[in-house]
Amino acid sequence: MLDVNMKRAHLEQMRDYRQTLMKKPELRNLFLELTLRCNERCLHCGSQCGDVTSEEISVEQYRQFLKQLKEDMSEKGKMLDITGGEPLLRKDFFDILGAAHELGFEWGMTSNGTLIDDHVARELKRTGMKTISVSIDGLENTHDEFRRTPGGYKKAMEGIENLLRVGGFEHIQVTTVVTHKSITELDELYRIFNDIDIDSWRVVNMEPMGRAKTHPELLLTDDDYRTLMEFIRNKRIAGEPVSYGCSHYLGMEYEREVRDWYFLCTAGIYTASISANGDIAACLDIERRPEFVQGNILRDRFSEVWENKFEVFRRDLADDNPTCAKCDQKEFCHGDSYHSWDFDNNKPQLCFKDILF
Repeated sequence: MLDVNMKRAHLEQMRDYRQTLMKKPELRNLFLELTLRCNERCLHCGSQCGDVTSEEISVEQYRQFLKQLKEDMSEKGKMLDITGGEPLLRKDFFDILGAAHELGFEWGMTSNGTLIDDHVARELKRTGMKTISVSIDGLENTHDEFRRTPGGYKKAMEGIENLLRVGGFEHIQVTTVVTHKSITELDELYRIFNDIDIDSWRVVNMEPMGRAKTHPELLLTDDDYRTLMEFIRNKRIAGEPVSYGCSHYLGMEYEREVRDWYFLCTAGIYTASISANGDIAACLDIERRPEFVQGNILRDRFSEVWENKFEVFRRDLADDNPTCAKCDQKEFCHGDSYHSWDFDNNKPQLCFKDILF
């Protein structure tokens, strides 16, 4: 375990840095939700993706938006994070990302991997994809059941193999959403991923949002959370590229132990998103509520929205919550992640106090 005094000093620096960012935000990650359509029906999906019909921004509209973004804010130091739904379901996917690449934007994507054949892998390379995270949520039967997609595991693993064979990408990652049912499979999953040449394994817990709320039996127990953190920490001590996701303040024992740096919810200060219909918001995992929509790229200039709105995200959630106010970790947690806050009842849906610290 790292020195607690050192951690506290770092967290105090993070606290002060966050205050600066809220006054002068710095866009680093812009998520583009290309579609809400998906060829899988995952039990945890926060966006309720699947066989849905929704408005989608056209290639030309994306091109004009990105030109405007480059003109107003520069493409330098910004990563386009492409997501969905399953973004590769867009037949014009490579037209959109080809335009982004021509304009000098760096981009990466999240995908279920099932549509990545050899041709798609080569097209991803041609259009400049830097990074990709492919979802593998358990061993074969568990994965297919969780994603309600027979054969999904085999197709996703083939997709990863195709990416590795084509090569030339900066980072190929696997992301695993761990449930109460799949947590016993971590060791076997590690052996599988260790045998293929991926760059990292990102392990996250199932979050209480979207479809997950209708499957409470899959949410991790307190013991499961402790097991998960110990598993990740032990792998990292051994020098393995395994990490916990960006979500949640973990307390003094696990902060900086299970990921590369300390907790910071970047919604609205580093991170913004464009929904499939053009709505401008912060992190796409945050509950879709009208008050969180800051504008729409079809009628608003993004740079002006970023500079003049987003106030709802640039504050401490903990300030108005009496339970958080009593917590001695409030100055480091700030109310935890926006995506797991219960805005109707003004409290966190997931808090690791009394679980991990």
